[in-house]
Amino acid sequence: MQSPEHSSSAQGPTTDVDSDESDTEKFEAAPRETADGNGDPAESTRGPADGTVTTRTGVRGWGPRQWVPAISFVIGAVTTATFFAIGAWQRRWIADDGLIVLRTLRNLFAGNGPVFNAGERVEANTSTAWTYLLWFWAWVTDGQLEYVALWVALVLSVAAIPIAMYGTARLFGTRLGGLGGDGWTLLLPLGAIVYIALPPARDFATSGLENGLCIFWVAVLWCQLVAWSRRRGSGASWPGRAATITLAFTAGLAPLIRPELTVLGGLALLLVLLAPSSWKMRIAMVVAAAVLPVGYQIFRMGYYALLVPNPAVAKDASGSKWHQGFIYVGNLFGPYVLVLPVVLAVVAGIMIVVGNRMRVTDDGLSDGDAPGATDPRSRPARWSASLQSSTAVVVMILVAGLISGVYWIRQGGDFMHGRVLLVPLFTLMLPLMVIPVTIPGHVRAAFRRTPATADRARRTRVQLVGSVVMAAIWVTTLVWAIDSHENVLPNAGIDIGRSGIVDERRFYTTNMGNQNPVTAEDYLDYPRMRAMVEWIDKYHSQGGVILPSFNYDEWYIAKLPGDIPKDKRKLSVYFLNLGMTSMNAPLDVRVIDQMGLAYPLAAHTERLEDGRIGHDKVLPSEWVVAEAHAFPRKPVLPGYLDEDVVRQAEVALTCPETKDRFESYEGPWTFARFKSNLKESFKFTDYRIERDPEYEIQRCGLEMPPRIHPR
Repeated sequence: MQSPEHSSSAQGPTTDVDSDESDTEKFEAAPRETADGNGDPAESTRGPADGTVTTRTGVRGWGPRQWVPAISFVIGAVTTATFFAIGAWQRRWIADDGLIVLRTLRNLFAGNGPVFNAGERVEANTSTAWTYLLWFWAWVTDGQLEYVALWVALVLSVAAIPIAMYGTARLFGTRLGGLGGDGWTLLLPLGAIVYIALPPARDFATSGLENGLCIFWVAVLWCQLVAWSRRRGSGASWPGRAATITLAFTAGLAPLIRPELTVLGGLALLLVLLAPSSWKMRIAMVVAAAVLPVGYQIFRMGYYALLVPNPAVAKDASGSKWHQGFIYVGNLFGPYVLVLPVVLAVVAGIMIVVGNRMRVTDDGLSDGDAPGATDPRSRPARWSASLQSSTAVVVMILVAGLISGVYWIRQGGDFMHGRVLLVPLFTLMLPLMVIPVTIPGHVRAAFRRTPATADRARRTRVQLVGSVVMAAIWVTTLVWAIDSHENVLPNAGIDIGRSGIVDERRFYTTNMGNQNPVTAEDYLDYPRMRAMVEWIDKYHSQGGVILPSFNYDEWYIAKLPGDIPKDKRKLSVYFLNLGMTSMNAPLDVRVIDQMGLAYPLAAHTERLEDGRIGHDKVLPSEWVVAEAHAFPRKPVLPGYLDEDVVRQAEVALTCPETKDRFESYEGPWTFARFKSNLKESFKFTDYRIERDPEYEIQRCGLEMPPRIHPR
């Protein structure tokens, strides 16, 4: 795709250069000829071919050629965003994982710090920005946390669509008017339709997870990059410099939005830094990009004693499960025949690139005529200058989207249907969020064969064919969206299946009989939850470890010995569904999980080779009984637990490295602890233990305790 600078050089006067100085200039047509070349008085007296209007003062204003794309864009953006908002609201809910972050908010408001359990410095949320954004709006509104999360997610998700479409519309600003520059261009939504038609996109628009924040950040960064690529002449001005520094700041937020978005943010920052600029500006951009993420990273290392959020350790984000990843891709593409709109989008993109190249060639430009080709500067300087172009921005966006998608395939995807592929798909669709469909301005010229009109006839015929194909692509995509927008996974809500992937929203709504579960109270209808609340009330003062049973109306309790002082007795709940459990439990009740999202001991175990994706760490309950100092012998110990394994876990917990890890997040947070955590965070991030206490004793070189029940 040629850059706007290249294409505009052959189109006559236009207001495209330095267009970022004013927000009123959005959709420029390229003025060309004032007649069709036939000497037709009716056509030769029409005025400028681009449809601009000249006032009495001689100022050129907008004409029909500008209003048509502007109006079509506004109608498309409003319609698409409205349908997305309606669809997301109809499917509104807060996921169990979406409730996890709210437990941290409760602790923040209670004065316990950014922790999941009071007294344990564990970062249970992957998106730092999402945590503090929700904290801010909850503080401002004083609203119920679940509804704050719902509304913030919904607003960001819906706003991302027109913002992304606007960035793409600006990308096509100098291409309006088609090959001849005198056509009537409609800007129609394409990539936006593909995205909002997917049920997972609407599900995760209000799930309480950070998907809405992610696509909003991507859309804003996209708009800033497109604006930067068109700012060659005005980049040296104060507004231009401020806009570029703001772009760097936005790119720097990537690791705080989600760690894997660092690829997109890093590539965007690298692109801007390598483009022509002064060293003072480059330093300013680096400082703007680094101030928040670097500052927070230092805090994370000193406070949590890890380089990454605890869920990244729990899910081994550096691991690889390629086979499962391809299953995950098929799980998203299969039910909606997603390959059809993706192929159509690729065809549309190729047509736009080819059309732009034809436009440049037909205007008499060769490669040597292109701006910068005869630049006397050195080759590196010319290469640097070429980076500040729409071509470079589009290529960078596509590369970043592909890398992100490949990362998730390598990781094995997720257990939630479609969730982690939504942002890569959104990113890859950015250059085609809208597509231009141009009706030639002189259709009759296509059928005239006089030598004087041969060139115009050829261009008009090509434009007509291209417009018909582009319109067919748009109509086909729209029909696909209407046909597929309500498709569901086979057995969704009933059976997880061997792949381990589940339609998360439908699974919970089916099991609770509630189509829109939003609050933690709604999740009391999930199996075991009401019984859990009753057991918490019953054993709150006594302490112990509450463990799930196969009976949905009962839990097990591993009681504490009678010699533990009353002020030292703590009640713990050990259950997989961390969100609904923690939000229905008081803050003085410790809530931990087998996967390790909020429990470092489980997080530091090795990943199971054939475990369910996203749930492939399962810490045996005997570890928790031993770590909580519960009574280790029967009949007090729940019958399904092994006394020998509990005793082995007690010994395994004395491993020096494991004790250091516990101390790093449970010990008092002093300056000395901060310095120690900074240094030890590298080691603790990679630290792993054996999930079987017997093997862990061997790994640490500890003495095996005698068995209570000899084999």
